Order: sequence, then C-alpha cells, then structure tokens
Amino acid sequence: MTKEPTILYCVGATKAGTSWLYDYLTGHLECHMRSIKELHYFDTLEGGYFRYQIRRQQQAAAKLREQMLNAKAPRVPHITSKLRDVLDWHNVLESKSEDTAGYLSYLMDGRENHALVADITPSYVLLPVERLQRMASLSPDTRFLYLMRDPVARLWSHVRMVARRASDAADAVPEACYATLERVLNGAQSGMTERGDYAGALGRLTAAIAPAKLMVMFMEDMLTPAGHSRLCRFLGIGYVDAQFDRAVHVGPALVMMPEQLQRARALLRPQYEFVDRQYPELPANWRKNMCEGTL
Repeated sequence: MTKEPTILYCVGATKAGTSWLYDYLTGHLECHMRSIKELHYFDTLEGGYFRYQIRRQQQAAAKLREQMLNAKAPRVPHITSKLRDVLDWHNVLESKSEDTAGYLSYLMDGRENHALVADITPSYVLLPVERLQRMASLSPDTRFLYLMRDPVARLWSHVRMVARRASDAADAVPEACYATLERVLNGAQSGMTERGDYAGALGRLTAAIAPAKLMVMFMEDMLTPAGHSRLCRFLGIGYVDAQFDRAVHVGPALVMMPEQLQRARALLRPQYEFVDRQYPELPANWRKNMCEGTL
C-alpha cells in the first residue's frame, strides 16, 4: 500500500511565479500533476460558480478536440491526455455541489507512488479563513505555499497579461496596458491590487494554517538555487536543477511610464512596508522600489 502523498496548495500571488512552479513540478519525478494548473475548486464552492467553470471545461474540451483533428501523430497522445484530464474534471464539477472525495480522486488519479500532488490556484488566497481551514484538513499532510513578488513588478505583469488577453491586435496592446494601469491607479479594477494584497493574504493564511504547513516565499528567492533548495525541502521532494531564467506566461515587453511608475510605488507603499516589517530581508528590487518611491 502506497503512502498518502503530500497535497500542495500554491495559493498565489497572481503573477508571482506560480506557472513556473507548475512547470517545474510537472517535470519532477516525485510529483504527480494533472494538466489543468488552476482547478478553482474551492473558490467555485465558495461563490457557486459551477456553471461558469463547467462552461470553461466544455470550451477547453472543444478546443482540444479541434487540435487533435489537425495534430501530427506524435502530438496526439499528449492532446489525448489533456482531453482526458479536462473531461475528468468536468465530471467532478457536474455535481454542482461540494464533492471533496471526487476532487481528491481527481488529484490522485494516476499517481502511483508519487510523493506530491498539487492544485496551483492563486485565487484561493482570497478565500475566507474558514474555507482555508477546511482545505488544510482534507488530508494528513496538506501544505500551503504563498509566493510574493515585488509589488510594482507584480502589478505591471498582471496589467500586461490582462491587456494582452483583451486586445484584438498586437499593436493595440501597449495602449491597452497603459490605459488599464491608469484605471487601476485611479481606483478602478481593484481586483488587480487585491491579488497583490500581501497584508490581507498573510493575515488569512496565518490565521488558518499551522506554521509548519505554510511557507511564505519571495518569487525572487525561489528562482535561485538556495531558495529553490529550501522550497524542495518544505515540499518533501528531492532537489532537481531548474531553469531559473526561463520565463513562463510573460506579458508583452513594455516599460511602465515614469509618471505611472511613481504613482504605482505610492499606491503600493503600504504593501512594501507591511512585508518589510514581517520579512526584513527583502530582495534588492523590492528595496529599490521602496527607496525610489520616497522621492
């Protein structure tokens, strides 16, 4: 009988290296990862978003079936595996009710003797303490990882991602980025700053999760050999060399306008100050934005 695996919830922050981590764990021989990175199960339960999530899986399945029709033979097994994952997850959602047994069965299916399974959904960090506590109790060994990134860099990356997805043409992306950031700086589109509310996130996580089961880490540290080694020890998996300079899901290369940069630093200064009080050894880019934000 195989030992029960560690369940990892990587709960954010958005645009703080969660996709890089997913790719790393997917390639790690001790980890079993389904091909859907973000399951959004617990926020779906909390908000009752079953119809929306079911529709997303139906759309994903249709796209994969279309890809299969045009795929070359070597690609077909990979697409088939992804389609199976989507259909399996669709079946779990179809109950439109809480089914933690089905959720866990989905995570574990095909695991064999892998030591770790994971659900990497950054939006989970917005869940209330009670829901996080219930997540922590689902298995004997459940661990939470929260990644933080320099607040200005994180926000700008988030803005670029959203603007790119909303733009019909590549040449419209820069203008969309600056316009989106302007709305954020003026107090609209608060969801983007909420995803980088480290003070609120850490308050909920530390209230819900036992200290030994929670790791809070700077993305900048994760992407170094020493920091990554520390993360692997927390996850209970062996260290495997990683490509720290490989970017995943990067938005369009674009520099923030100086005036917007200063306003972003001012808007996010409370986040810098909060994290500095909790974790004084800030990465260099955090310190730079903190100091220059005072000018």
